[in-house]
Amino acid sequence: MSTPSSTRTGPLAGVRVVELAGIGPGPHAALLLADLGAEVVRVQRPGLLPGYMERPQWRGRTIVEADLKDPAQIEQVLGLIEKADVLIEGFRPGVTERMGLGPDIALARNPRLVYGRMTGWGQYGPLSDRAGHDINYISLTGILHAIGRADERPVPPLNMVGDFGGGSMFLVFGILAALVERQTSGAGQVIDAAMIDGALALSHMIWGMRGMGLWSDKRGANLLDTGMAFYDTYETADGKYMAVGAIEPQFYAELLRGLAIDPEGLPHQLDPNGQAQLKELFAARFKTRTRDEWTAVFEGTDACTTPVLTFEEAEKNSHINAREGLIDIENVVQHAPAPRFSRTPAGRPTPPPTEATPLESVWAD
Repeated sequence: MSTPSSTRTGPLAGVRVVELAGIGPGPHAALLLADLGAEVVRVQRPGLLPGYMERPQWRGRTIVEADLKDPAQIEQVLGLIEKADVLIEGFRPGVTERMGLGPDIALARNPRLVYGRMTGWGQYGPLSDRAGHDINYISLTGILHAIGRADERPVPPLNMVGDFGGGSMFLVFGILAALVERQTSGAGQVIDAAMIDGALALSHMIWGMRGMGLWSDKRGANLLDTGMAFYDTYETADGKYMAVGAIEPQFYAELLRGLAIDPEGLPHQLDPNGQAQLKELFAARFKTRTRDEWTAVFEGTDACTTPVLTFEEAEKNSHINAREGLIDIENVVQHAPAPRFSRTPAGRPTPPPTEATPLESVWAD
């Protein structure tokens, strides 16, 4: 069982959340709320515990089991919803309505409820009833097309942009905004969080640059998509990589100093016609030393040049360790609660449950 609300810490201590079990961004949103002190009860069908791949996402929760096709158990879940501040669901549009757990019923039982709906395409629109995954949602936004090198295929950015950046983070953003507004109105509302909408919001700077004529649809030809020599990765002598992000002129100057390259006679930093020459020069220079040797060269500088680490190497990184950014929960290394709070710090997340809590005993007060 998760930590009771009376002993939980963090800025969301005292907030009660019902999570109707799903996958991906919905559980991630619930995890983020739990990390900051909310008391999250995950409702899932019987037989899913103890879980495997998804189990680490269940940290900080109480888990109850319910057959959502059974009217008597639906009524028990509605009893939880009556006591909750927030509900999270990630089904296709209309599914919770057919269950008897839709927003009209839930808000009738609890008018202060913030009802968070997490989908890829949104609650309406021609694709709203279609299946999809992160790669599909971002493919229609222009973002996927923009990620990759010139004359190569677009590269999926894992599932960070659609599922989590555009999905769970915007669901949490909407939930918190609705909780703030509720303090004035006293009323809850429905949050339609769509990954396609959130991904578009994340790409605001690129759309702005495009609108000003500073971004081309040609992949690998722009400021941040490997079109510029000073914003790219370079292979080192040992087959590893360094990341270079020396955008500002003063940082670019430090990059050249670290590489022992004389700027005299070089193409201008931003000259599009000189980027091939600069890239060839930088690539040749980085190949002369190992990644760790280059790391030592640029340590303590503002050249914005850093080693590209594996996940295993990130566990040992001195900066991450100094901030305790990674923690071990039941032999699974995962992120620590973020962001950090000065007056109401979050506690250490509790391990994911291995057994369900009887539904009738939750929030029995």
